[in-house]
Amino acid sequence: MPKVGMPEIRRPQLIRATMEVINQVGFLNASVARIGQQAGISPSIINHYFGGKSGLVEATMRSILKDLATGINQRLVKVPKDDLVARIEAIVVENFSSNQQDEAVVKTWLAFWAQAMHDPTLNRLQRVNEKRLLSYLTFELKRCMPRHEAQMVATSIAALIDGIWLRTALNPKGIDPSLARQVITDYLSLYLKNLPLNPR
Repeated sequence: MPKVGMPEIRRPQLIRATMEVINQVGFLNASVARIGQQAGISPSIINHYFGGKSGLVEATMRSILKDLATGINQRLVKVPKDDLVARIEAIVVENFSSNQQDEAVVKTWLAFWAQAMHDPTLNRLQRVNEKRLLSYLTFELKRCMPRHEAQMVATSIAALIDGIWLRTALNPKGIDPSLARQVITDYLSLYLKNLPLNPR
């Protein structure tokens, strides 16, 4: 876990530098020295506060995940609580927002997922990310179906989000948020077609 005490004005700069270096040279070549040079910060300072590259990547992903959660909450505040489809759409749209489509952020996500298979700390962070998305979706879906069913539908929607995001992230044309929204909205509409939209 990164140490506290890193000056807050420098921390965002260092996190952005981490993403930019991963974007430029890939995760394997994104050394602490390169990141420090990009941010104008001594590698020894980075090692002191973050314990090396792994800790820095963890802090970077925590920042990305925090931005994602903040964006989802800001969108949900603007949507009526009884409009289930619109609330699910808000969650989906934020996962494909301009912040999440930023080239450096996209490549950092891809590097994170690859490394999470080998790094226990990053793996735990990925599980937190997965549970958070499922929690958002399940909370909304419980309004019109039993909890166990809401969890199943939430898992399906999360799989669609991740699958569409990954497929389009690897596409030279980039991510298409309108495609994701349409596919997931169509799935949800078909599923809810014969369900009474009343809380259980």
